[in-house]
Formats: sequence, C-alpha cells, structure tokens
Amino acid sequence: MNFNKLLSQYGYSFPKQLIAQAPAHPRDTARLLIYRLKGKQVLFDTFANLGKYLPKNAILVFNQTKVVPARLLVTKETGGKAEVLYIGHNKKSVKILADRKLNTGDALSIKSKPYFRVLSRQEQFYLLKPLFPINKISAILNKFGKTPLPPYIKHPVLKENRLRTEYQSVFAKTGLSVAAPTASLHFSKRLIAKLRKQGIGTEFVTLNVNLGTFAPLREKNIKNRALHIEDYNIDKQTAAKLNLAKQQGRPIIAVGTTVVRTLESAAENGQLKKLRGRTNLFICENYKFHMIGGMVTNFHVPKSSLLMLVSALAGRKKLLELYQKAMAKNFRLFSFGDGMLIL
Repeated sequence: MNFNKLLSQYGYSFPKQLIAQAPAHPRDTARLLIYRLKGKQVLFDTFANLGKYLPKNAILVFNQTKVVPARLLVTKETGGKAEVLYIGHNKKSVKILADRKLNTGDALSIKSKPYFRVLSRQEQFYLLKPLFPINKISAILNKFGKTPLPPYIKHPVLKENRLRTEYQSVFAKTGLSVAAPTASLHFSKRLIAKLRKQGIGTEFVTLNVNLGTFAPLREKNIKNRALHIEDYNIDKQTAAKLNLAKQQGRPIIAVGTTVVRTLESAAENGQLKKLRGRTNLFICENYKFHMIGGMVTNFHVPKSSLLMLVSALAGRKKLLELYQKAMAKNFRLFSFGDGMLIL
C-alpha cells in the first residue's frame, strides 16, 4: 500500500470548534469515554470517576516529564525576528526548529544580548552553538521562553504564567519536554489521592517528549518503522514493581502514548530490562504489546503516529468509530481536550 493511501485510512474530519483552546477546570472534570476491549462496551463519564472503570488491582503509569518554555523569540544579525523551538541539546550544540531561514555563522540575540550562534542546518533543523554554559539551557528557557503549545491551539485563552501551570501535569518532576504528555493533564492531586485510596497503584517513568507531537508522518517513518528519537528513563525500583505486577497478572494501564512507548521500548520477554535509553519505536496496527493491558489517552489529530499507536490497541476501524461517537457528544479534542480509557 502506498504512503498516501495508508495515511488516508487514519484520516477523519472534525468540527474546528471542538479543538479545545484551554483545559477543563478542575482538571478531573474533563469528559471520559470508556471502551472495554472484551465486550466492546462503550460508556461515557468524567475523569473524576475513572476509578469506577479500573480493575481493583490495576497500576497506572504516568510520565513525570516536565515541559519547558521551549519557544524563543530571537533577533538575527539583520535585525529581523525569528521564533525558534528548542528540540534538544548535547554537550556542544542546541537543536532547534525555526519559523524562517537562519544563516550559518550568524549570532542570535535575546533582548539585544547574543545567546547563540548558528552552526549548521540538518534537514529541517538548525544546530546552534550556545554562547553560555550548556547546563544553563533550562534556566535560559525558563527566563525567556514561552510555552510550546501545539499549532492547532491558535487562540489560547490563558496568559503565559497560567499556561506554564496548565500545560503541565500536577506531578511533573524532571526533564526537558517540548510538549506535555497530555493524557496526564486530566489528573488532579485529588483524583490521584482518590485512586490510591481505592487501591490503584501509581508509578512514574520519564520520557522527554520531542518533535513527534508536532511533526507530520513521513514516508520514511512508515518504511523504516521508526519515529523521531526520544530519551526515556525508568528507575530500578519502579521497574521491579512493574515487573512483579506483570508476573502477578495485574493490569498495567499506561497514561498516555509516551508511557506506552517507554514501557514497550524497555521490555524484553514481558519484563522491563532496558531501563534507560533512546527510543524511536513506532507502534502501529498488528503490534503485539508486551507490557500494557490498557491505556488512558486523548483524542489525537488525524493521520498521526499517535492515532496509529492507539489503533494498535483498539483497532483502527473501531477507534475511528469511537471518535465519531465522542464528537457526536461534543467531546473536546486534542491536547487540552477530553480523553478515553481503553482496557
């Protein structure tokens, strides 16, 4: 099957007014579609009642990564402005996307002070030399950056200081993500406490969310069965608890596609073994899951790798059918939108 035909199978139309421009408040009042894989049962509720639909011995696994204010407004040597999006860094350079052409060798300034020099261009990315110690990158982003909202949130109703809180999970701890693990945005401290009291386990892993949230699929992704590279980490104690749970037959429910990719990337023979590394795992239909027994996820944009991942669990035709049911009930879509539980 050619690339365009394959992508078209994951296409669907949606009313633009259903794209959420702000999160539900309180967080756990977001709406929830429940789909039971065995009986093909479909239910509707809110996240506040999530515990009613989880097996008593289930474990929820969250991504505790922290979103950084990754969008920077810089001034080129010509005096022109450019917006750049931080993607990642190593010891020598910072990787970015830019909304206009940058010239190799040019200095890029923030508030009239040079902070970067353009080293080179690699495909759609630029590499910048930081004119400051690279371990200060997080501080620079926090001081000058803006929250990296997805491009479909065109009219955010929240100011920057609120966005930094609202486009962040309540348990965000560490990392340099350029997008939120959005399924986590529905969880309030109150809801997490309620689930724990009910006996639901909660564990945390880290995957630094990279370009994939924004990048359209390319033919080479399908051909190579590989996505963008993201760094992940699972501590030994967490891995031991999840491995024991798997042996005991307890359902492991991933909160978000980033957790699915983390757990599945770390798994060997049904156990978490590769606890730290980089993953470009592309999960699509006919994938055999090794660790998870279900997931909590948002409604994803058409023709995306995220939609393909969820299709691997629910089935493509069924998932698109569920999307139609949700839209008929005016569920809100995408990053700040409502969500679903599949198990």
